[in-house]
Amino acid sequence: MTGFAKKQYTYEGKNIIIEIKTLNSKQMDANVKLPNRYKEQELAIRGLLNQLERGKIDVGVSEEQSKDNPTTLNGSLVKQRYEDLKSLTRELGTSVSDDTLLDAILKHDDVWSVAVETELSEGEREAFMANVKAAIDDVDATRSHEGAILEKDFEKHIDCIETLLGQIPRYEQERIETAKERIRSYLNDANIKDVDENRFEQELIYYLEKLDITEEKVRLAKHLNYFREVMAKEEGSGKKLGFIAQEMGREINTTGSKANHVEIQRIVVAMKDELEKIKEQLGNIL
Repeated sequence: MTGFAKKQYTYEGKNIIIEIKTLNSKQMDANVKLPNRYKEQELAIRGLLNQLERGKIDVGVSEEQSKDNPTTLNGSLVKQRYEDLKSLTRELGTSVSDDTLLDAILKHDDVWSVAVETELSEGEREAFMANVKAAIDDVDATRSHEGAILEKDFEKHIDCIETLLGQIPRYEQERIETAKERIRSYLNDANIKDVDENRFEQELIYYLEKLDITEEKVRLAKHLNYFREVMAKEEGSGKKLGFIAQEMGREINTTGSKANHVEIQRIVVAMKDELEKIKEQLGNIL
């Protein structure tokens, strides 16, 4: 499932930004990018990411120093810049005062440095991990929201398949009569007379038994109900729902192969279309 979260906080003059992005994936694939001072926290972060179960996950952390932090001047770099610019003015034959050169050099960001601790203090580490956990919780919440939307979409398609399944019985008697007429037509075309009606009925029953779709309808109805139950009650049921969808497809396909009736075939095609929409979304859930 897709998700995004961003946490920004300030700790002792430092602004820390945490961003987490997730995309759909069958496995857990986490990419964690941290500034050097935070590297030791990577293992703990990956442990917290297990809460998301699976997905392609990108975690990015950046740190910005506040302008209020004490800074130091890199004197040697200032001197080097001054000598370089002074030499350049002589070569160009221009006249620039020393004050102007110095003022220009001091505006360069790289001649100023901020004192940065190389390791996280205990308080800084706790604040950082708390914000990471909060960001992961936010991602989880966005994915849960997306899951609720998908659940409603699944229910709509399952209800539609169930409605279509309920339309099949109205054509079954017509289907039997059509089969009888077809067989009698074959006999007439072959100029076969004096047909034993009892034998004819026995053969017809045998023929219709091979085309009977009662079991397929019953199993499909059970699969529809089971899909609803798993979706409503079981966490992390994406793969299981995928297996149920496969079984639903098997019963729908068998019904189509046995249908031998144009209207039932149309119903089967409509059920396949609804099932395909379910399968397309199953890759997006846990």
